[in-house]
Amino acid sequence: MLKKVYGSAVFGVEATTITVEVNVDSGIGYHLVGLPDNAIKESNYRIAAALQNNGYKIPGKKLTINMAPADLRKEGSAYDLTLAIGILAASRQIKAEHLERYLIMGELSLDGSLQPIKGALPIAIKAREEGFKGFILPIQNVKEAAIVSDLEVYGVNTIRQVIDYFDEGEALERTIINTRDEFYKSLDFPEYDFSDVKGQEGIKRCMEIAAAGGHNIILIGPPGAGKTMLAKRLPSILPPMTLHEALETTKIHSVVGRVKEDTGLMSQRPFRSPHHTISDVALVGGGAFPQPGEISLSHNGVLFLDELPEFKRGVLEVLRQPLEDREVTISRAKFTVTYPSSFMLVASMNPSPGGYFNDPDAPVTSSPAEMQRYLGKISGPLLDRIDIHIEVTPVPFDKLSDTTKGERSVEIRKRVTQARTIQTERFKDSESVHYNAQMHTKYIRSHCVLDETSKQLLKTAMERLNLSARAYDRILKVARTIADLEGTEAINGTHISEAIQYRSLDREGWLG
Repeated sequence: MLKKVYGSAVFGVEATTITVEVNVDSGIGYHLVGLPDNAIKESNYRIAAALQNNGYKIPGKKLTINMAPADLRKEGSAYDLTLAIGILAASRQIKAEHLERYLIMGELSLDGSLQPIKGALPIAIKAREEGFKGFILPIQNVKEAAIVSDLEVYGVNTIRQVIDYFDEGEALERTIINTRDEFYKSLDFPEYDFSDVKGQEGIKRCMEIAAAGGHNIILIGPPGAGKTMLAKRLPSILPPMTLHEALETTKIHSVVGRVKEDTGLMSQRPFRSPHHTISDVALVGGGAFPQPGEISLSHNGVLFLDELPEFKRGVLEVLRQPLEDREVTISRAKFTVTYPSSFMLVASMNPSPGGYFNDPDAPVTSSPAEMQRYLGKISGPLLDRIDIHIEVTPVPFDKLSDTTKGERSVEIRKRVTQARTIQTERFKDSESVHYNAQMHTKYIRSHCVLDETSKQLLKTAMERLNLSARAYDRILKVARTIADLEGTEAINGTHISEAIQYRSLDREGWLG
């Protein structure tokens, strides 16, 4: 007897429905075909033990199982439940009349309990697209899949519940989530808040400008000045994610199995902070069967590179193209996948190998040659893509011991959101530009027009401070954002002079 059951495979951030055909015939043998990997080939041992421990068995006949389309490689242990239910239905151990209306996925333990799977959200989206009535999956992934409306999602703990549902009609508990309620619930309660930061008012202002215009930023300062602390709080002042952005972000995290059980939809912007020993593949994504890298996991959020010069130069260079294109394409001989990677880059670094070059109270311990070698690891083209450079100085004791609470992230975020609204209106006709940091030359010329005084101020600053040519456009972009935060249409001298302060690394004596 032939029976069809449906599962799903995830490629990139999209799912493809897999038809599992189970045929029971006279003879003896167990044949699993359709390019399964080792984890799927080993599933017959898990299935045999799980069925035996629940009062069922793999029939002693010839079993042929085909996973179609047969030319697509299937990987992982998530097909255990699909195969087990198919075997039971084909051998008539259970009735299973409406099996074809459901998509079934889950990894089996030997006692029949279910382990979580990866990619539940993209699978649920595909199931709804293809008109399935329901999706049966492990209880640990149910909140993630229940985000998808117009699809009945059932979370189960054991294979016995699935058997009883199809064989005896015992009801399964359907999970329904109000996506909007879930999304807005934790929006105003960030884990890290700017009110925790003592002093550093100038840096907080700088962070606000970076968040308002989507500018990449680099923090330069001695150890213990608060660079990491400030960077961790940046997502809390970024504008709230739209529902579309939240779905997009959750989808990527779902593919690598990083969505927490208790939160179906990610409402907070992601913050990723990889260690400086990371490889280029781990950063941008890849592998024999490509997986998203850190830049895709920080999509719609912040990628924080702590101690930037400690990263291998080759690793930093692969960031250049994703920073421009906001997506990364990974090509293999048989297929190509594209992962979104629209993130905000925040980097921090010590000003010298010793760490105290720009600290007025500490002795200079690094020679000019050591300094140059240390800073030379950061290439010009990468710095080109970082709009704001700011020096962070240590906080004095009286500020540290002050008990006054600083401004909360929620208050700062209101101003940032207003500035972003102005930019959304400004670039509404553009497909590629959504905020100031993305402006190219054409937009800079039309939206960053300077009066004569501002032009003269910028000219003087560039000559006196020996600012490089690359700094010119960056200063205009940042000045445009400062004007948006103030709600003014025209850029004036005050905006320009503040923007000039944020180009530390372009001055003579830094990156010579």
